[in-house]
Amino acid sequence: MKKFIPLLIVGTALIAGCDQETTTGSAPTTSTAPKVDKADAVAVVNGQYIAKSTLEALEKEIAERSHGQTFPKEKLIEELVQRELLVQDALQKQLNKSPEFVAQLESAKTALLTQATLQNFIKANPVTDEEIKAEYDSKVAAEKGIEFKARHILVKTEEEAKKIIAELDKSKNKSADFAKLANKHSLDAKESQNGGDLGWFSGAQMVAPFSEAVAALEKDKYSKEPVKTQFGFHVILKEDSRALTPPPLEAVKEQLMPFLQRKKVQNMIETLRTQAKVEILIPLEQPQAEAAPAPAASTQAVEEKPAAPEAVEKTTETTTEKTVEKTVEPVAADPTQAVETTTETTTETTVEKTVEPVPTEPKK
Repeated sequence: MKKFIPLLIVGTALIAGCDQETTTGSAPTTSTAPKVDKADAVAVVNGQYIAKSTLEALEKEIAERSHGQTFPKEKLIEELVQRELLVQDALQKQLNKSPEFVAQLESAKTALLTQATLQNFIKANPVTDEEIKAEYDSKVAAEKGIEFKARHILVKTEEEAKKIIAELDKSKNKSADFAKLANKHSLDAKESQNGGDLGWFSGAQMVAPFSEAVAALEKDKYSKEPVKTQFGFHVILKEDSRALTPPPLEAVKEQLMPFLQRKKVQNMIETLRTQAKVEILIPLEQPQAEAAPAPAASTQAVEEKPAAPEAVEKTTETTTEKTVEKTVEPVAADPTQAVETTTETTTETTVEKTVEPVPTEPKK
């Protein structure tokens, strides 16, 4: 008995037959796919032809989804045959008329139409080189400042931090002993054993008290007083600093393009929304005003909160600025994928562009 092969995609467009009737048992089944001639088919199932183009589409999609992985042609044809058998069985049992199927079909139709109009918009309104250059000049090239290279030891209490500083005061090899103390005591280095190394970072990537303390230190000097943040108390060793050099345009061009595409799509959707007559027919819950916490309770909560084991970069106010700060990381996938993401998470995208996350712990 032949088995199904574990394909990565299942799509209704991959199951093709001809526009003719085939009698199986007592109920006729009709495929709604375009008519296929025998010369253009790879197989026939109960009189239903499976087109060569269907096989080609399946091969292409598998290669794209599995990063170039391929399957033997005979197995792909067998998979299409099995799918056609399932389609014919479903039509014979009139499952295509069930309320569940009709609802799912409408949902799929809505998603496909949404994708179609967005892809059409992107095709008609491509991101130009001039737009990319303008974005680069305003957000990337304009980013200037200083980068720091530092280590830190993170502990829960001020007393612990002061004891570590006292040990460093007695040390002859400050840098080596700092790394040893970090591996022994730091909540941020116990497991990684990286000596508290944070690598190179800009001041904007850290919470304000930490950035200010690093900037105030001289090279190869450590903080003589514990530096308090919402994550605990830090002892910081500044190892070096340098001018922040923006990456060249070509290095970030592929990262800027998806962002600009999403921005265009968002503007298009907002335009449609303002031009449309929309009436919400159900009552919406009103957001409750948050009560301001008492100062004492707030301070205590910060002090008692366990420190995060890993440093996290401080996120900026908008998606654009986040892209600029993390220029070495990809922002999004290809344009099609970017369109899909925008479609599914339009609301989330808006929230991300308007709400600034709470600053987090220094990045490693």
